[in-house]
Amino acid sequence: METGNSDTVYWELEKEFRDTALHRPMHVDRLEAGTELEYEITGVADAIKGIVRLVIEKFVGGGFAGQVYRVKVLDYQSDTGPITGIEPGNVLAMKILIPPSAFSRLFRNTVYWVGFQGPFQLQVNPAASRSGAIWQKFIRRGAMIRFGDEKAVVDIHATFVDSRMGSCGELSEWIEGRTWRLEVDEHLDVLKQWRKGRKIDVNRLGSPEYRAKKEFMDNLVDLLHDMGAPEFARQYEWSTCKSQPNCLKRKGKDESPSDGLTAVDFRAGLALLPFLPMSPGDFKLIANGLMRGSLVQFDRGNIVRLEQFIETHRDEFADMGPMLEELKTDERVYRESVPDITHNHVRLLYDSRLWSAMLDNFVTGWKVRNLIDRECEEKLRRNKALILLFYVIGSIPLAGRFLRRIWGQPFYREHYREILTSWTYLRRAVRGKCIERIIGWHRAGRIDDERAEKLAGQGWRCLYYIPLSVLPAGLHRFVTDLKYAKERLAYLFLRPVRLYFDADLREQWLRDMVIDGKKKNLLDDEDAEVILSQVNEPYIQKYLKSLAVHVCTVPVTQVVSVMVAVIYIVMHPEIPRVQAYAIGLSILALFQVVPISPGSLVRGLYVVYLVIKERNFKDYNIAVFLGFFKYIGYLAFPIQMAYRYPTLARFMAGHWATEAVHIVPVFGERGALLEHSVFCLFYNWPLTIRRRMKERSLVRTAMAPRYWHVAICAIAGAGMFSFADHYHIVKFQELPGLKEIWAFAIIIPLVCSAAVTLGAGGALLWKRVIGGAVCGGAIAVLSVTIPAILGYAGPVGIGDIAINSVWRVFVFTIISVIGVILTEIKLPGTE
Repeated sequence: METGNSDTVYWELEKEFRDTALHRPMHVDRLEAGTELEYEITGVADAIKGIVRLVIEKFVGGGFAGQVYRVKVLDYQSDTGPITGIEPGNVLAMKILIPPSAFSRLFRNTVYWVGFQGPFQLQVNPAASRSGAIWQKFIRRGAMIRFGDEKAVVDIHATFVDSRMGSCGELSEWIEGRTWRLEVDEHLDVLKQWRKGRKIDVNRLGSPEYRAKKEFMDNLVDLLHDMGAPEFARQYEWSTCKSQPNCLKRKGKDESPSDGLTAVDFRAGLALLPFLPMSPGDFKLIANGLMRGSLVQFDRGNIVRLEQFIETHRDEFADMGPMLEELKTDERVYRESVPDITHNHVRLLYDSRLWSAMLDNFVTGWKVRNLIDRECEEKLRRNKALILLFYVIGSIPLAGRFLRRIWGQPFYREHYREILTSWTYLRRAVRGKCIERIIGWHRAGRIDDERAEKLAGQGWRCLYYIPLSVLPAGLHRFVTDLKYAKERLAYLFLRPVRLYFDADLREQWLRDMVIDGKKKNLLDDEDAEVILSQVNEPYIQKYLKSLAVHVCTVPVTQVVSVMVAVIYIVMHPEIPRVQAYAIGLSILALFQVVPISPGSLVRGLYVVYLVIKERNFKDYNIAVFLGFFKYIGYLAFPIQMAYRYPTLARFMAGHWATEAVHIVPVFGERGALLEHSVFCLFYNWPLTIRRRMKERSLVRTAMAPRYWHVAICAIAGAGMFSFADHYHIVKFQELPGLKEIWAFAIIIPLVCSAAVTLGAGGALLWKRVIGGAVCGGAIAVLSVTIPAILGYAGPVGIGDIAINSVWRVFVFTIISVIGVILTEIKLPGTE
């Protein structure tokens, strides 16, 4: 997460921790840019060992599987030879297989333990880490067979253990690339048919990068199944909706949509439990796993199937014999390192060798996590009873971690001894713990540089920050930093107003968005130059001003919803407080889901005002309709710009739509399917609808307009309502309200208005809308007057008829207009 905080503060805080001179090392969740590291590494291809010195250039990101960095090789030394790819000056990707987030670690480890009854093996077991790396080497060679280029799979060079963070890690080829471009496509209806595998005209297909990526990932999944790696294929199953970022397009490979596509991630983060699907595609994967006899899925491969694939392509794998033998050994060690009752089942009852291997690998894991030193490791390996005791101690709530530390590491024994015997050391220990907390808060953006330095100098202030640290980072900072709170409030409420009146600020706003778009691969350099060259054009300024108004309307719905909820609670003191608050929350929720809200009404009326003021419908013909709808209305002007300024329109739509979806956990990741779907929904789908409407308009120009059928539709609809009303009057002695006949009130106006537009011949769209509205109003009036005219309204008075008629006119007219619009949207094109 970008926080805007300085790296310098981190180094100052780390120095202050060192100055405390504690016996224990500083706890590290994540590494900072500029950190120099030295590891003993083992090459994947040939198991050569060496010492590498690296410097971190950038933290790329982290998830359940681990954290990724871009690193540069400073030096490499080995007595046994070079490792391919590990040369001074090379830029590599380094992955440490432990998440940077404490919650992610807890959730990942819990899910894994439920599935396999042991610690997360890729983190704590070098054999598991190497097994996955070797599998990747074989998959890379298989990609050369299937795709004609082994660069379709990222290369992996070496594995290592980071004892400071307590995790295994790996060094891979660094891929300079992007996920995908959000492509303009006004043929989403054709793309939908393509996804279903139907025969279509390829000349009408759009979204070439999207299609190329899907085909590549589908082919890769087939390859992985053929090679005996179905659980690795889960990383590239399209239907999981979160696999798409695992495939990057290399920079500079823009000759064709399929050039440079590369699979970059083969490390699963979460085990797939049969009762815990975490994506739409997991249901199918669980069923397939059960058919293979795999109740819990993670990264298990089928060596026999791999050997069959190798035998089929013997020449291509001729040099990988030693790797295959190491893979068999590592796989055996890996699979025997945890109980894994779903795969080992009855072996656990009689196989002493399995239990011996598990206990031995428990010790390996504790050493990797730096829970024990070399001397303790040797003692444990000599005595299985001690291993069991160490394991049981770790299961004791609260005290287990403390007892393991003083048993396994001398520096912790010395650390706790001095805490209990030295008041001075205790103060230093508390200060060290506070600094670690401050580093975490600063890194997460909970505090800025100045406040971090102040807290480090006055550690007692951490006492009131710690309880608030359970809040989201932004809210935590908002309630603890008055200056930040003022800035956020000004940004939300004052800046939109300034944008409306200040042309220079609007221009800078656009320039900042362009810079941000380049960073996030929404724009390339050429598109950015095109947009910036158009900044001063009159229409751009007009649209930016209108966008500023749209930004101003963002808080309107929230303010109104809160006011309505508060007024309701205040005006109904007789309702129990719990019930009143529940109703208030329901009001807030209702305002979030209704398609037309106070904010969207203000936005839509502003567009209508522009149309009337400028007497110009053409330049607002899309925005004037979309502006009234919640959420999609924010994209009204970007979509309106689509033909006049296509590059800017695509960028603005992508920016607004995707920024909103990125708040969704997991599935909102940049480059994932939800991002693409939201962009298409809010940008490409309106273009597709407009294209289809234009196609139908051309056909309709040769047809005569027809309106006489509006009366027939109205009479038919009114007749159906009259029968329903008569039944209700006879049974209940009153004219039914809309609540009593809500299904009729929705379905009949929708059906009749659809019939109106379908039978309107060559009538223009706006006349079809008027025809639908007239039909709805006529149905409303006739439905309540016919019973009175025919004399079977019974005891219903004129006042009841009038009130009911007014409500029906209002509701039926709106529903009928919606029916016309929905019908026009759903009608196919004519190409």
